[in-house]
Amino acid sequence: MDNDDFDAALVSSALTLAAERGWSSISVLDAARDAGLSLREARQRFPLKASILLRLGRMADDVALADDTVSGNTRERLFDLLMRRLDVFQQYRDGLGSVLRSLPMDPPLAIILGGATLESMRWMADAAGINANGLGGFVRVNMIVGIWTHTLRAWEKDDSPDMGSTMAALDQALDKAARFGLFPAGDEAASLDDGLPDLEALPDADSSFAEGR
Repeated sequence: MDNDDFDAALVSSALTLAAERGWSSISVLDAARDAGLSLREARQRFPLKASILLRLGRMADDVALADDTVSGNTRERLFDLLMRRLDVFQQYRDGLGSVLRSLPMDPPLAIILGGATLESMRWMADAAGINANGLGGFVRVNMIVGIWTHTLRAWEKDDSPDMGSTMAALDQALDKAARFGLFPAGDEAASLDDGLPDLEALPDADSSFAEGR
């Protein structure tokens, strides 16, 4: 078993247990034992329980970034990248629901995941063709964090198999961001007249992974 397979097995085991027992009630050791994995290697590769979620975020990033031949304008590319990340999260839906419910009671974990999400969204910006450099780039990346946060909240409540409500929420959030100049001049954006609650500039306690929500 290579490192990627080991990590995927431990992440899957941990989130399955989280769905059954609650995120706060499980440990890396529990997940490793449940998956029949080496405790020594689990300790080396996942020194903190938060490492499980950070690794999931990286797995989601890897899937999103795997195909760099996506066509379409910047908005369409960003839509596709964020939905690819959510497709990975969808595989662990029940376990991640437990994580999201526990975040308000675990500020350190929320801070760790918030930082990881910021870095993930910087990669999504670059891959979509959005300038993430300098002060303007910092603002644009945080707009994307707000888009991701809004979409993740919609996904948490969306029990449809095709994630229709989630895609609609993402579409609306992108329309709102287009009004504030997220996309390059001349980039086509779909209808801009859908209402949307204000997007957060920074991730909050129930927002994110990205691993690194």
